[in-house]
Amino acid sequence: MTSNYEISEAMTIKLDSQLPEIQEFVEGIRRAPDRGFSLTPAQTKIALKNALRYVPEEFHETLAPEFLEELRTRGRIYAYRFRPAGRLYGKPIEEYKGNCIEGKAFQVMIENNLDFDVALYPYELVTYGETGSVCQNWLQYRLIKKYLEVMTDQQTLVMESGHPVGLFPSRPESPRVIITNALMVGMFDNQKDWEIAEQMGVANYGQMTAGGWMYIGPQGIVHGTFNTLLNAGRLKLGVPHDGDIRGFLFISSGLGGMSGAQGKSVEIAQGVGIIAEVDESRIQTRYEQGWVSKRSADLEEVFRIAAEYLQKKEPMSIAYQGNVVDLLEYAVKNKIKVDLLSDQTSCHVVHEGGYCPQGITFEERTRLLGEDRVEFARLVDESLRRHYELISTLVERGTYFFDYGNSFMKAVYDAGVQEISKNGVDEKDGFIFPSYVEDIMGPELFDYGYGPFRWVCLSGKKEDLQKTDMAAMNCIDPNRRGQDRDNYIWIKDAEKNKLVVGTQARILYQDAEGRIKIALKFNEMIRDGEIGAVMLGRDHHDVSGTDSPFRETANIKDGSNVMADMAVQSFAGDAARGMSLVSLHNGGGVGIGKAINGGFGLVLDGSERVDKVIKSALLWDVMGGVARRSWARNEHSIETSIEFNERYKGKGHITVPFIPDEELIERLVGSASHLLGRAVVVPN
Repeated sequence: MTSNYEISEAMTIKLDSQLPEIQEFVEGIRRAPDRGFSLTPAQTKIALKNALRYVPEEFHETLAPEFLEELRTRGRIYAYRFRPAGRLYGKPIEEYKGNCIEGKAFQVMIENNLDFDVALYPYELVTYGETGSVCQNWLQYRLIKKYLEVMTDQQTLVMESGHPVGLFPSRPESPRVIITNALMVGMFDNQKDWEIAEQMGVANYGQMTAGGWMYIGPQGIVHGTFNTLLNAGRLKLGVPHDGDIRGFLFISSGLGGMSGAQGKSVEIAQGVGIIAEVDESRIQTRYEQGWVSKRSADLEEVFRIAAEYLQKKEPMSIAYQGNVVDLLEYAVKNKIKVDLLSDQTSCHVVHEGGYCPQGITFEERTRLLGEDRVEFARLVDESLRRHYELISTLVERGTYFFDYGNSFMKAVYDAGVQEISKNGVDEKDGFIFPSYVEDIMGPELFDYGYGPFRWVCLSGKKEDLQKTDMAAMNCIDPNRRGQDRDNYIWIKDAEKNKLVVGTQARILYQDAEGRIKIALKFNEMIRDGEIGAVMLGRDHHDVSGTDSPFRETANIKDGSNVMADMAVQSFAGDAARGMSLVSLHNGGGVGIGKAINGGFGLVLDGSERVDKVIKSALLWDVMGGVARRSWARNEHSIETSIEFNERYKGKGHITVPFIPDEELIERLVGSASHLLGRAVVVPN
């Protein structure tokens, strides 16, 4: 058998041969709950061996008991000893070691994801969404850093569920990093088997931009939430097409990573929002950052403040420290008019701490997670059923409720509320309340190609962000479409709205043409020395990035909403066209087995090579999704595809569907209904 000495000698890139000192945890930093330990003795042995394979043999005697204690008491091996001391944050790019600009840029992004001001549970490498992690443990973090420091533009780093597999020879036109996360084989693609795999140290929940290293703080979802609220008002509340939601009340829950955007979004949309949150530390964070304006644990006070600002038609966001079910109980009992209603708790991990049940404190929730998961799950399901009843009552009174793509309605269905199913049989056709993508985001934005384009100024300079804001604004024609008018106003006011948390970054919804135009302008500015290097990216929650029947593909009605072809094609196409980073994940914001999502990162360095990548890859990344939506007979995507075929005649071409006559189909199926009732039932 090969000796550990021979193994060590075979590697030049490896962890240091000195054991780090155990670091103290900084007081006041949020910590992840005990995730639960459920491995068999045989699986536990493998889990320990899996962690120890990162470190030299001489440290195994010391580390094995530490790792076992973490596994037993935290439910995961985090290897806390290996976390660097103090605060991690995205520093200016020139402060990082590296042999290529991409290697240094990715270090900026990773450390921004783990910033105390950005990450939900920074000590457990969780960026947002309760479980969305950069990688599994600090051993992996240290090794990833070493690889990025030595990587050249002739190499590609391969990442599999947080583990750096290694560097492989490639070429400058290839991706520098290829990432996959939690791609479970079909029969094991479920929450229970994923839990076992993560405890064993072989699966990582990347969410979307956490394990894809492209998270930019809660700003990343502000523009999408703003667009959702604005268009909900226009479509459902009679707000003019160029109006806002002043004088209207929005209620939701969650002030964590993505959900932390809700207070800021409702104020930018000029409405009044009440956001429930059970974790006081998350309220404190958002209050100190200016992302909620007022806070209270008194329901009477909360609704009094809301009424005052509704009457004045002035914007206001209020954090309610308490359970959203209690908040809705109060609204129902006191017959308070609620115009818009949603939920942004982490229901993709509803029984793993993402949803706190009514009747217990946040601290009790954390205790039960570690000590009695069966009782915790029972309380969660009971609370979800009551939550659903209150929503139904408010909807009957005129409230517009929409699922914000956090798997809330699926969690309600799984809790035993079968009547939430649209077809009354299963969840395949969705639910009786619309997803925000189904009703708003899909038809109004995604079908045209508009999605969450974003960038990070790698210099860390505020003035670079100001210059890119101005350049982006000058690239938008506000008279082209209503979406462009909204986006023009958004970017014009972006600095005033104080959106930056962490490094200097911006979110701006754009279509394919807009993204290309802005990216080319940025690259030109870098070439001319006006600004430093820029990282481009997007949320995976985009036009083409994610296949998710309960969210991103909720408005695809041809039956292909359950297929994962689009996300995989997005990932493969971006890799083929030379994006700097490509990633493909299982789960996203809705949970393991419920979505496949792909993302990218592109480092702008001012080169002509990058100009070519921009023109090819950004066009593909958007229009691949528009083409899929067009083939599902989505009207606005058909219009956009026809425009594409005209504009890119001789260069590109999209297959556009013929539209059958509805009366023909109805007549034919109606006349054959006595035969169609004999369908054979296929056993599970």
